[in-house]
Amino acid sequence: MSDIMTTDHVRIEPNILYFGTPVVLISTSNEDGSPNLAPMSSAFWLGWRGMLGLGARSKTAANLRRTRECVLNLPSDALAAAVDRLALTTGSDPVPERKYERGYRHVRDKFGHAGLTAVPSEAVAPPRVGECPVAMECVVEAVHPVGDGGVLTFEVRVVRVWAHEEIRLAGTDDHIDPDAWRPLIMSFQKLYGLGPQVHSSRLASIPERLYRTDDIDRARAENAG
Repeated sequence: MSDIMTTDHVRIEPNILYFGTPVVLISTSNEDGSPNLAPMSSAFWLGWRGMLGLGARSKTAANLRRTRECVLNLPSDALAAAVDRLALTTGSDPVPERKYERGYRHVRDKFGHAGLTAVPSEAVAPPRVGECPVAMECVVEAVHPVGDGGVLTFEVRVVRVWAHEEIRLAGTDDHIDPDAWRPLIMSFQKLYGLGPQVHSSRLASIPERLYRTDDIDRARAENAG
């Protein structure tokens, strides 16, 4: 018998369906070469590919379409305050009307505003966020409109992955320790941390190397060149 209290569903119509995904700070390059930094959480990964959902009129979307490069920086729950300082800010000047109505304001120096450190990347122009335990340098492979085109999904290919030493599984050079990694989670516009493991997983019996894709070897070859 299930431990769940009830199996009764109630039909509802939520305005948003943000049930909980990791926060990502996307760094991109503006027209003058200066960095832009934007928080988002509509993202997921398959192998060394990522899918990012962004408003078509956002500064980040414009930068991605123009330069085809970005860094996906993953903050830990300890960086919640810094992430929140970036909320309701935009790199667009003037501020788009819809964002202005929602209380957004233009901030040029996003790194300084958040109190975060820009660290030079190796394979792409946008910088990494030094304080984020994970940073993935990426190139844009494809752009897909969603619905009426007001939202775009960007398919990005990861070309380099960086991690703080404290979240790397001891004795390995290709594993993140899930017990040490504490991502910041966005759920229905609120910030949460990740709790301890609640149950063992049969999937964990599958070696991670069996999920390896050709994109890793491609990234190695490109980086060597």
